[in-house]
Amino acid sequence: MKFIVSLFLTALLAFVAGLFTQLPWWVFVVTSFVVAALLHQSPGKSFLSGFLGLFLLWIVLAFIKDAANEHILSAKVALILPLGGSYMMLILVTGIIGGLISGLAALTGSFVKK
Repeated sequence: MKFIVSLFLTALLAFVAGLFTQLPWWVFVVTSFVVAALLHQSPGKSFLSGFLGLFLLWIVLAFIKDAANEHILSAKVALILPLGGSYMMLILVTGIIGGLISGLAALTGSFVKK
């Protein structure tokens, strides 16, 4: 149960902090750290909940923003990167990068709690 609460709280706080504050884009690192420090879990579960929370949030947000312009910009960026022009791969890479950063912040928060 803590895992699900941690996952949703990580995504919710990251979304709210990014939407309603003037803080930089990486503010989700702080929110992931705080959630993992307050909801004590094993380090593996903390990493996984932080990773999945941001991974899913960023994929959904990136897809919504990308669909608004019919994937034109992301397809061009995917051509520059070695992604074969696939906008879906670019969205997936975006989610993985955000998820890894959030997961590492949650792992750090879990270790600080010990």
